[in-house]
Amino acid sequence: MAGILDLDLVAARDALRAREISSTELTSAYLARIEATRDLNAYITVTADKALAMAAASDEKLEKGEGGPLEGLPIAVKDLFCTEGVPTTAASHILDGFEPTYESTVTAKLWDAGAVMLGKTNLDEFAMGSSNETSYYGPAVNPWRATGDADTRLVPGGSSGGSAAAVAGWAALAATGTDTGGSIRQPAGFTGIVGMRPSYGRCSRWGIVAFASSLDQAGPLARTVADAALLLSGMAGHDPKDSTSAPLPVPDFSAGLEDGVKGLRIGVPREFRIDGMPAEIAALWAQGVEWLKDAGAEIVDISLPHTPYALPTYYIIAPAEASSNLARYDGVRYGLRVDGDSLAEMYANTRGEGFGAEVQRRILTGTYVLSAGYYDAYYRKAQRVRTLIRRDYDQAFEKVDAILAPTSPSDAFPIGANESDPVKMYLNDVFTVPLNLAGLPGISVPAGLSARGLPLGLQVMGPMFEEAKLLRVARALERAAAFTARPAMLEGV
Repeated sequence: MAGILDLDLVAARDALRAREISSTELTSAYLARIEATRDLNAYITVTADKALAMAAASDEKLEKGEGGPLEGLPIAVKDLFCTEGVPTTAASHILDGFEPTYESTVTAKLWDAGAVMLGKTNLDEFAMGSSNETSYYGPAVNPWRATGDADTRLVPGGSSGGSAAAVAGWAALAATGTDTGGSIRQPAGFTGIVGMRPSYGRCSRWGIVAFASSLDQAGPLARTVADAALLLSGMAGHDPKDSTSAPLPVPDFSAGLEDGVKGLRIGVPREFRIDGMPAEIAALWAQGVEWLKDAGAEIVDISLPHTPYALPTYYIIAPAEASSNLARYDGVRYGLRVDGDSLAEMYANTRGEGFGAEVQRRILTGTYVLSAGYYDAYYRKAQRVRTLIRRDYDQAFEKVDAILAPTSPSDAFPIGANESDPVKMYLNDVFTVPLNLAGLPGISVPAGLSARGLPLGLQVMGPMFEEAKLLRVARALERAAAFTARPAMLEGV
């Protein structure tokens, strides 16, 4: 099992096509690994029987020389994507018993491409969180431990923490995630893997449980940049069922990965040098600049002047949209129902018991900023600032091809460390949120270790729908960083 789990997504694809391994063998190895890593709490639902059936079907196709680009490759799915006949919980008590009768567009594309579903991964409830601690099913756990402190469990980041923990702990070959304010990139940074948020509209949102509709975007989490490119190719594409889906062809994201960055202009935004930035984060960022410069890129100092307003803008817009989207969960149509003496009481009882504290906090915040007396003062003003943030990036990309910045202001923190301080938790998104407000693509690449021996990521941001160029820069950074560290739990696996 050790050898087969050591294969990344691209290597496993090649081995399957060469018939050196079978999908059934590969899938069985990952199902065994899931059982061996139950303490990570990475999965909410494991679909073992379905996975083995899908693997057997893939083996038949591969034997005939047929199959799609992801044929036989076992992956995990964040439990925010609706999967036909398989429970979809959004990690919330209020969706108890919900089994969709339809498939999300992204997962349907993946199954059409031949991928095998291992199960549904843990997340922050309704994707609201930066640590995976708000899940009704308990927190997912980071496979990494701080040097000399193996007993302290660390967060894997959020909201796609279960997907990140599964990939980093070798309990999935790759996984899907969603990124509303950094929920793919920050977990990738915390767990030492690659995580990418594509441009808004590159992947369909149809069939994904909504948090903030103008910000949510599906994307891949994987071991390498090449793996992320391969998985994104299977996820992306126009969908007439999603009015925000971009009617654009899907390029070969894997092509040109090794072309390097010679001649490209890489921007370094001065506003990302925040007060109190840890010295090791600043040093890694400076090292990333040198790596790209040595690879032939031109480094350009740029300004994104409205960056300091991004976090408060996000925490007005996102809760406002969540307040609207979550109004559908009322105990009438599906999921949890807690009866009361009247319809209004049933609504209140169901929502009070079904939603966790963080979700309730964001609903209340969103309802407040949308109310008649505060709409102009908060929500409308936030939308205007959002436009200015997007304009900053548009102007910057007239001068540069990509932007380099840290992924997160810290390494992974202990479970429970920020539980009583929501604002401190929100600050984890300081480097990732601006990109979501602008709708642009970004990718986190593991680039080094902190003083505590934990992964640190660097983030590359790119222009709208230029994921291929972004992946090219990320690959050059990955090659220079040569990050090969693994969590101790993988020793001997």
